[in-house]
Amino acid sequence: MEFIVRLQVNWPPDGDPAELARLQQAERARAVELAAAGHLKRLWRIPGRVANWGLWEATDATELHAVLTSLPFFPWLDAEVHAVGRHPNDPAGWMNDAVDSDR
Repeated sequence: MEFIVRLQVNWPPDGDPAELARLQQAERARAVELAAAGHLKRLWRIPGRVANWGLWEATDATELHAVLTSLPFFPWLDAEVHAVGRHPNDPAGWMNDAVDSDR
């Protein structure tokens, strides 16, 4: 299953800068692991915010929950999750059909 997920980091303004730097490095390393495992497909930042939108993949919502809770920033995250499915009018489908018909 694919999920579109918005993650907002709510790090406290008075939080320890050294701990923040440690968490940022740990989060980066975990993102690499999750991408290699096929869970994190795409990630876009939201300018002006400590937030992102991502395309995630998991077998179901329970697995996605386990994946998201494995993020080092999880205690400070606000997550908005949307399960998504293929749409018959998705332009990516049209482009694939056009490429296949040219072969």
